[in-house]
Amino acid sequence: MIKIYHNPRCSKSREGLKMLEESGKDFQIIKYLDTPLSASEIKEILNLLNISAEELVRKNEKIWKENYKGKSLSEEEIITAMQENPKLIERPIVVNNKKAVIGRPSENIKKIIQ
Repeated sequence: MIKIYHNPRCSKSREGLKMLEESGKDFQIIKYLDTPLSASEIKEILNLLNISAEELVRKNEKIWKENYKGKSLSEEEIITAMQENPKLIERPIVVNNKKAVIGRPSENIKKIIQ
């Protein structure tokens, strides 16, 4: 089943959700701010995206700038930061079987739901 890691307050995330709704396919919405992801879930998403933890971080978030920017952090430390501060996770993320994309731009989502 298709999953969207969604933040309702984010316009790109709402755009991605709309795209899934219009696709007519079944999908599950995961509001990751309400139910934070575990470290293993974040690692699984990173693996599917084939990116490093730092590439999944929203670096313009105040939390990142004030607490982490400019520090030499390990992959595990960045994953812990995202787990403790889910706002740091780039959005939306759409997972379909063994494929995943970050929906920025939202056209990326089309690649894995067709």
